Amino acid sequence: MKIVVLDGYTENPGDLSWGPLEALGELTVYDRTSYEESPLIAERIGVQPTIINPYYITGLDEALLEELKHEHEVVITLEDGILDGGFGEKIARFYGASAVKTLNYGLKKEFLDRCDVDEVLRGNHLTAEQIAADVMALL
Repeated sequence: MKIVVLDGYTENPGDLSWGPLEALGELTVYDRTSYEESPLIAERIGVQPTIINPYYITGLDEALLEELKHEHEVVITLEDGILDGGFGEKIARFYGASAVKTLNYGLKKEFLDRCDVDEVLRGNHLTAEQIAADVMALL
């Protein structure tokens, strides 16, 4: 299986392990992915990714999201913070009445003090293993 992570950049690389995803198949991680790189990714892995970087979170590009319905069955969002009220919920609400499935990931709304990062990731269903299992269940 070919697995691709777009925009996999992290400020602290030691905090994140791609090992569990590597165990599932051929893994390619792109730190920062631009629209210009899309054809290169398709050539290398045989899958044409659609890269969408939301420029604003107060609204949706509905024309673009409607267009994506024709060629996409699954949309995955990964919040850089709290899941509740985030951009992913807006996407899920938009696609709610359609056949497009959405998987939204992010942190629970809670105060965290002196916590273990791995425990927080597991508790919020944000580990590579958990996300990979969800994706595999859809395929």
